[in-house]
Amino acid sequence: MKSEDCKLKTDDGEFTLTYKVDYTFIVSEEEKNQRLDVYLHNKLLAQNISRSQIQKLISNEKVLIDGVAKTESHYKVKQEESIVLLEIQFSLPSLIKAEPIPLNIIYEDECLIVIDKPVGMVVHPAAGNYSGTLLQGLLAHCQDLSTLNPDRPGIVHRLDKGTSGLLVVAKDNQSHQNLAGQFKNRKVLREYIILVKGIVRFDEGIIEQPIGRDVRNRQKMSVVADGKEAKTEYKVIQRYKEYTLLRLNLKTGRTHQIRVHFAYLGYPVAGDKTYGGKEKNPPISRQAVHASRLGFYHPKSREFVEFVSPLPKDMEEAINKLQATSCKSQA
Repeated sequence: MKSEDCKLKTDDGEFTLTYKVDYTFIVSEEEKNQRLDVYLHNKLLAQNISRSQIQKLISNEKVLIDGVAKTESHYKVKQEESIVLLEIQFSLPSLIKAEPIPLNIIYEDECLIVIDKPVGMVVHPAAGNYSGTLLQGLLAHCQDLSTLNPDRPGIVHRLDKGTSGLLVVAKDNQSHQNLAGQFKNRKVLREYIILVKGIVRFDEGIIEQPIGRDVRNRQKMSVVADGKEAKTEYKVIQRYKEYTLLRLNLKTGRTHQIRVHFAYLGYPVAGDKTYGGKEKNPPISRQAVHASRLGFYHPKSREFVEFVSPLPKDMEEAINKLQATSCKSQA
């Protein structure tokens, strides 16, 4: 589907995606290995199209995967595959409503937006978080967002709700594809500042442990032998009495990668209630993870651009408190 075949319209705070020719999806990491008919059925729930109708479309060669017609409904979709549903002419009214939410936009042009996300903001609507998301704020801010993934227009990558810092949003499909390719090929600079429980022994190191779903709790991630490659580089900034401040460079972007990797090493992220276990009097009330620097090649100019976000107030206060405690213990 070409960008001119799709228009993003707003009406009383709701947006509608209108398709003239076909319907295109890009399979995300979370969606891979689903049956083709199940995948499309989930994507088209708003249209009330039955699974049997989708299976008929598949058998009639109305579904292309990376440009090739697939006639098997049981085909398992793969990450990054482009799936096109041909000759379906209807509008997709989204359940997502635009909301006039203040956004800390630090850069914007005709191709993209770079946002400094605050702690507590969810990137896009999901179970339990149907309003107040970054995406809803974006829809109120502008109508020019990429439509490669109609459920999440513009969203190239995400940060956890409890993580603060930088992320980039695409305004058009070409820019979205370019940026997604840079993430996939590890051309994006993603620097984080984190605070962990414990005294990290080495001044710098590389964590290379595969990450997948936790076999005992499917809502959590874990280091597992058959997981996906995950690589985190780190350097110690400062050691305190019971904590360590680190600077990270993420080489991959697995779900909860930072929190899982450091919990695996025995240095859980401070304030992390999911992977940190019980922590007495944590210096911060949320996971101490901040996306401090983001760099990538601009989709249009091809120049490498970098953006920096200062530490948020709660992390600064936590560090100052630890510094003061360390000084007292050394006195």
